[in-house]
Amino acid sequence: MSPSSPSSPSSPSSSSFLVPFYEHPADRPEEWDAVVEAAPSLYGVVLNPANGPGTAPDPGFAAVAERLRAAGVRVLGYADTAYGRRPHGEVVAELLRHRDWYGADGAFLDQVPTAPEALAHVRRVSVAARAAGARTLVLNHGAHPDPGYAELADLLVTFEGPWDSYRGLDLPLADHYCHLVYAAPPGALPTTRVHCAVPGTGPHPWGTLPHALAREPDPAPSG
Repeated sequence: MSPSSPSSPSSPSSSSFLVPFYEHPADRPEEWDAVVEAAPSLYGVVLNPANGPGTAPDPGFAAVAERLRAAGVRVLGYADTAYGRRPHGEVVAELLRHRDWYGADGAFLDQVPTAPEALAHVRRVSVAARAAGARTLVLNHGAHPDPGYAELADLLVTFEGPWDSYRGLDLPLADHYCHLVYAAPPGALPTTRVHCAVPGTGPHPWGTLPHALAREPDPAPSG
């Protein structure tokens, strides 16, 4: 395990949010404003312009990434490992684009395998991600992985799924575990210190924010 320094921005000494908000800033400016304003409660924000960094810099994401960094929030560039099937060079090339285009200072690797047989491959990707400037590394397994993965990253996502499935589980807990839950009702609270529970459902639940971050709509004018 290589935890971030306690002096790092948004160090999770108490409950904090890891926010994967996969919406374009031009389409959802108020929601992105709410994310930036929530900086003190954030562990980090996953930046995902196009299932990765995209093929060219996106000015909207570059601007919101700059605002997040200025607020002291970790910016984690998204890259999909396809459960270890993608060559490590492809994944690292995407992380370098996140760094160069958006100033990402961390990495969020999605669809990471859980089996011990894949450890060598993920270790190679993790070492390269650190060399590419990822001070914070999050591995999203979506399920509980082999213990060997703990030494590779700062945070392991050991559950991703709907609230109805999550609330009946008795999952192992550790400071370096994170649970990402969707289809969650107001007040739903994952048991890990770093977490995210959003109301979204269907194939794109991460287009919604946690209830605690979402802004209430302005009341309708009277009269």
